[in-house]
Amino acid sequence: MADLADMANDFQESILSQTLNQRVVFSDESEHECLACGDEIPKQRLKLGGVKYCIECQSEIERKAR
Repeated sequence: MADLADMANDFQESILSQTLNQRVVFSDESEHECLACGDEIPKQRLKLGGVKYCIECQSEIERKAR
């Protein structure tokens, strides 16, 4: 019989697995300049793939979507 710690661990692993399976995977080519403001998108961010906006503009888009 599983104890509470085992059950909690199984639940946590299940949630983590679901989250990883539902994540968005970007595979498109990234823009080098933000489509909204024209600022250069940092190289580190471009590595994500499919990036169209700088961090500030993407954050604003996501805030408005809520």
